[in-house]
Amino acid sequence: MKVQGACHCGAIAFSAEVDPAAVDICHCSDCQTLTGTAYRVSVPAPAESLRLVRGEPRIYVRTAESGNRRAQAFCPTCGTPLWSTTVEQPRPSYTLRVGALAERDQLPPQRQYWCRSAQGWAGDLDGLPRFAQE
Repeated sequence: MKVQGACHCGAIAFSAEVDPAAVDICHCSDCQTLTGTAYRVSVPAPAESLRLVRGEPRIYVRTAESGNRRAQAFCPTCGTPLWSTTVEQPRPSYTLRVGALAERDQLPPQRQYWCRSAQGWAGDLDGLPRFAQE
């Protein structure tokens, strides 16, 4: 599936090919901190499919709890998380942040991992009042 991504301010835009069956949720504490919320939703894209259309992301390298070094790409103007990738692999894949994709409504998560770090309240939001807008 072809996807189009952009940061919140529009300074960075990109496109890629993804498999909707590969969308996942990560509950690790790094993802909670990097997203500013309870978990991260992402989908992998092969390196050869990622095309930067506009702008240049800033890169922050972090060593994850798993020991893997991950390059986190984000907009230097608005801070929108865009993707992450490995540092050591010669032809990496990119893990796109679903929230930055125009097609996010077509990319429901298929699995969850690092659940030992999950916030207890994150799995059951059905009982909360719902509003179409504020």
